[in-house]
Amino acid sequence: MNKPKVAVIGTGGTIASIGKNPLDIVDYGANKTMIGIEEILAMFPIVHDVAEIVAVPYQAIPSPSVGFTEWRDLVLKIDKLAQDPSLDGIVVTHGTASLEETAYALHLTVKADLPVVVVGAQRPSSGLSTDAGFNIVNGVRTAGSPAAKGMGVMTLLNDEIQCAREVTKTSTYRMQTFRSPDFGCLGHADGDAVAFYRKPLRKHAPDTEFDIRTLDGLPRVDITYAYAGADGTASRAFIEAGAEGIVSAGFAPGFCGPGEEAALCDAVARGVVVVQSTRAGSGRTFLSTKLKDNGFLIADNLNPQKARILLSLALTVTKDHQEIARIFQTY
Repeated sequence: MNKPKVAVIGTGGTIASIGKNPLDIVDYGANKTMIGIEEILAMFPIVHDVAEIVAVPYQAIPSPSVGFTEWRDLVLKIDKLAQDPSLDGIVVTHGTASLEETAYALHLTVKADLPVVVVGAQRPSSGLSTDAGFNIVNGVRTAGSPAAKGMGVMTLLNDEIQCAREVTKTSTYRMQTFRSPDFGCLGHADGDAVAFYRKPLRKHAPDTEFDIRTLDGLPRVDITYAYAGADGTASRAFIEAGAEGIVSAGFAPGFCGPGEEAALCDAVARGVVVVQSTRAGSGRTFLSTKLKDNGFLIADNLNPQKARILLSLALTVTKDHQEIARIFQTY
């Protein structure tokens, strides 16, 4: 049986980091050493046993530094790689801090019809019991699996295949940090097989209305976080900074305090699109009478950071509130 052909793009993060010694698994960033994708793959040569690997260097940066420019670059790289008809899938190695955001941005903007799997690691590649090697191998196995076709962008850590729309980082250090709180994982990459058990129903790459390949940036969208006593200062600052949208990470199931509400109502009056999410970590917001009266939209069950990405992309194609509401119901 022929091995699948899988491209692996390296973007840095913990998975690319080298600590001072095998026990340096927390403050390894102080060593200021990140390696490229060829060096990472050389540390875990077993990956070549599961697929024909095409190493694609990009850059080695911490994932808090990743944003629109890197998302666009990745979409363009994936476009180019997809021109090879023999390629079966693509893996992106990434830091875990913003991994879920990059995965969701790609889930909405990749135009190539290939499985894309974003992988990271909780421990640096130099660390004792690092998860880097197994996550890369299982990411490659998943990307090369025929069953991964049509699943959109996925993440793979701790043997679990998650949908980019739903997954979020839930723990600072634990290996099982990436979870999909409402619905669970799509499947597992086990030692004997890659097994899927459900499919994502919401619309995703490559069949979306968003195209960032020729854009210089995304409309500014900020997130304001609800807390007891919040007076709206953050939202007013966002308005003055030129925000075209604001996501409210509100109290569950979806509302904010009076000070914040007043500031957000002022934002709507100024033409800013306000989307109500929650800080709870799971569950839907609903379009309450108050939200309707205030002119706010709802994020459905997207967490605030994912809602921000979708609202930014929505604003590239429409300013109409009803259309943006449709987009949040669709993706």
